[in-house]
Amino acid sequence: MRKYSAIYVVEFIKILFNVQGVQFHKIFINSPSILLNLFTLGLDSRKGLFMKIDILTLFPEMFDSLKSSIIGKAIENGAVEINTINIRDYSTDKHSKVDDTPYGGGAGMVIKPDVVYDSYNSIKKTKNTKTIYLSPKGKVLTQKKVKELSKEKHIILLCGHYEGIDQRVLDKIIDEEISIGDYVLTGGEIPAMVLIDCITRHIPGVLNENSIEEESFSDNLLEYPQYTRPETFLNMKVPEVLLSGNHKEIDKWRKQEAINITKKKRPELLKKEEI
Repeated sequence: MRKYSAIYVVEFIKILFNVQGVQFHKIFINSPSILLNLFTLGLDSRKGLFMKIDILTLFPEMFDSLKSSIIGKAIENGAVEINTINIRDYSTDKHSKVDDTPYGGGAGMVIKPDVVYDSYNSIKKTKNTKTIYLSPKGKVLTQKKVKELSKEKHIILLCGHYEGIDQRVLDKIIDEEISIGDYVLTGGEIPAMVLIDCITRHIPGVLNENSIEEESFSDNLLEYPQYTRPETFLNMKVPEVLLSGNHKEIDKWRKQEAINITKKKRPELLKKEEI
């Protein structure tokens, strides 16, 4: 067995007992040699603190926008790792062709099963890896599903394109199909970005927990109205209760406003027992 210097042992103890969440990964980024040694020891540095998302796509450049804003910060801080795998790289055709005409005839082209399967097999998986196909045939994404997926450690997202993907490979590798709505898009890349944005916000350390709890769709309610300075704008004033400093009354007002807005705009979200 390899011997480890005292400094690694000291750093390891610091990480285990004094560092949690995002800071855990900051130390690893600054001390990659420690990470290497911990992996050699067979320890999982990501346990409970990290999510990995691999995206199978024909258009990896579309995901460059994920480097911005909250998701960008989550990536930078090590709360989530996002990788793109170009399905076209696994084509054996001299022209990098990945699709062909559908059996039985019909319009459009179908992505071939072998290129999808080979690109999928290039990803290192665990027994807990979950593979999702973004498809209009899937169940419509809900906040409940988002919270459920945010607890996963490793997710693979498959983005379709053209007329879809050969059903045989879908039957072989897909655990679940998800749709972001009853309408048709050019491909699965935008739905994948929507799903990633939703999930990432729920990873511990990415956002303030209070921000998440008070958002729309929490408790099947839309969010209450928000106000900030100036106190008067175009002769419209901020509701007096929000200026009162009485937090009990403010909470009561916000709850009632959330119910009123949901009744008006999305009544189907309300459950009778919650009104």
